Amino acid sequence: MNRALRRPSTPTLMFPTRFTPKVLGLAVALGLGGCAGLPDQRLANEALQNGDTALAERNYRQLAELGYTDAQVGLADIQVASGDPAKLKEAEATYRAAAATSPRAQSRLGKLLAVKPDATDAERREAESLLQQAFANGESGSLLALALMYLQYPHTFPEVNAQQKISQWRSQGYAEAGLAQIVLYRTQGTYDQHLDEVETICKQALNTTDMCYVELATVYQTRGQAEQQKALIDQLKSAHASGRVGAQRVDSVARVLGNSEIGTPDPQTAQQMLEEIAPGYPASWVTLAQLLYDFPEQGDVDKLMEYLDNGRAADQPRAELLLGRIYYEGKLLPADAQQAEQHLLKAAPTELSAHYYLGQLYRRGYLGQVYPQKAVDELLFAARGGQASADFALAQLYSGGRGIKPNMVNAWVFSQLAQSHNPTPQSGELAQQIAQQLPPEQLATAQQLLQREQQARGTSASQTALVIQTLEKDDGEEAL
Repeated sequence: MNRALRRPSTPTLMFPTRFTPKVLGLAVALGLGGCAGLPDQRLANEALQNGDTALAERNYRQLAELGYTDAQVGLADIQVASGDPAKLKEAEATYRAAAATSPRAQSRLGKLLAVKPDATDAERREAESLLQQAFANGESGSLLALALMYLQYPHTFPEVNAQQKISQWRSQGYAEAGLAQIVLYRTQGTYDQHLDEVETICKQALNTTDMCYVELATVYQTRGQAEQQKALIDQLKSAHASGRVGAQRVDSVARVLGNSEIGTPDPQTAQQMLEEIAPGYPASWVTLAQLLYDFPEQGDVDKLMEYLDNGRAADQPRAELLLGRIYYEGKLLPADAQQAEQHLLKAAPTELSAHYYLGQLYRRGYLGQVYPQKAVDELLFAARGGQASADFALAQLYSGGRGIKPNMVNAWVFSQLAQSHNPTPQSGELAQQIAQQLPPEQLATAQQLLQREQQARGTSASQTALVIQTLEKDDGEEAL
């Protein structure tokens, strides 16, 4: 357990032992999905792609009990996506058991170890070996997983220069290397400086890598190229209608169109796309609700709640997250801290932001009193998972003294992290105030704790989270 930031007079800071929602998102991003085989297995694959995990699990389990390795892998994939720590351990054991005869299980195990937050250096080295073997066996997504691991944990692989490695892969003609280059640009925060290169890479890879629909949509929206965007959307709709691209990718592109931080958004087209796929892909009900939350002119509160009800009926944790946030903020519905907590707790196993809002509920005393230890636990979990604003909240908690004895060392650490990952005028002002209050003799200690915390998180957690949101699924694999 990492107790680097523990102070006797303040709540205990402990490294989370749970898998973060970031990890679950990355597990999906790196391709923990089923493959084709027997008819029942294809039914399971299609059910999983359409969001019906119960049907998929039943079919996978029946085949897995008969000894079919691919079905065992599919079952383990569902266990990974569940977010249940016990099932995650079962999934790792299943992958290990099947890896002896299944290159796909070997690949899955490597990807899982690569994103395991409490993995040891030895486990990450094992992941590197497994992913290299998986790539040699033709398993797609392996180079992308390697690139992400090299970028996030440079202290584990000090001998690896990620850019040099990616350039080497590209010079050798590996298609995945282009995607790895895009990941590096996103992680470094230089994506907008390389739009031409991203466009070139993805135009060449579009027929084999449907992730590139998202990248091209981002490029065209950033540039304000409406005609190119429309042609891309038409191509995407055609590919989806023919079964070559899944509904998940349509949802991903619609999220780009509805993202007000990317160029000029097009919420109307996004809504039309989502309404077409939502009946068969329940996750899109929640994306629709989020779209109306962000663009109220697209529908009223009743319509938003209708979308949310559909999402909750389909057991979508994101629906619980958004509803909890609505009750927390009190804008669309009257503020209700108890309702907010109830829905956020339901979302927390898989939704990182739920931990942030829970931490704020506990920090601000919205439930009738301040719960400092709960606030620290939830906010630290969110911060280490890549929620940039959580560091700012932790700096406020430790410097403000509400329900907790001020600790300027911890406050300084989190204020520096907040300023590094999500610089704003507010974070800069707070960091300056805390630096002025930190006794000079404690600065060295604070700097050491900051370094430990940065190493515990890996490199640029908030930027890595952005990559994960983009790469929701490994697109090197065939859409089934």
